[in-house]
Amino acid sequence: MFAERKLLIATKHEKEKVIAPLFEKELGVHCFVISDFDSDLLGTFTGEIERKDDPITTVRNKCLTALALTDCDMVIASEGSFGPHPSLFFAHANDEIVLFLDKKNKIEIIARELSLETNFNGAEINTELQLREFAEKVNFPSHGLIVKKTKDDCTEVEKGITDWETLNIIFQKFIQRFGMAYIETDMRAMYNPTRMKVIEKATKKLIEKIQSCCPACFTPGFGITDATPGLPCDLCHCATRSTLSYIYTCQKCSFTKEDKFPNKKLTEDPMYCDFCNP
Repeated sequence: MFAERKLLIATKHEKEKVIAPLFEKELGVHCFVISDFDSDLLGTFTGEIERKDDPITTVRNKCLTALALTDCDMVIASEGSFGPHPSLFFAHANDEIVLFLDKKNKIEIIARELSLETNFNGAEINTELQLREFAEKVNFPSHGLIVKKTKDDCTEVEKGITDWETLNIIFQKFIQRFGMAYIETDMRAMYNPTRMKVIEKATKKLIEKIQSCCPACFTPGFGITDATPGLPCDLCHCATRSTLSYIYTCQKCSFTKEDKFPNKKLTEDPMYCDFCNP
């Protein structure tokens, strides 16, 4: 279905470096990028342009916008979000969504990677010592930095800083003009190797999902659409909140399949039981 076809990678931040090798090896496609695609129009990490839509809508719009600039009918894009982990609120997380769209076969497949592996951070900096401590903490200079007037003021911004000399010059300029500087990690993929690895993991998940075909109609993208709780407690045998089964659904013919005991265990430890351990 995909071999020898062209696949457009909708990016201006060099994500093709990790996406293209995987797709070309596993699906036999020919990947390419276009220079006139500007994903920043849909939102920037530094806030000059606000992201108006949720991540899935945004990544879908990336795909459609890029396709409109070419004669290609197959595209992939990713969209990253950064902030507190949804369950580990004390930790920062990178939530990466990748979307594959095949207009010819009317297929849309999405994968997600939620990772604690991120250097996402920012701080108000007033001294050279604070600057050095912060920069080293976030893996500078292998990871880029951004300097702003304040956290929420995007009128003065310097991006893509990757060497100490440039960082010091820009920092001194901001100190002289504003008395302080707000330093934050540059989360654009080309300036953030840690994020690039998360995109790579999400891409591998996406390929695995693409290669999973519906048993009934053989359409790619036969993936998990729901999780059913109820794994019985090993002690009292009551249903727990732990996953009993995964539900797989075909987006084309709606065929469903239940995969029981996906975590390879038939019962749950009583410590996770609301009756044994309320």
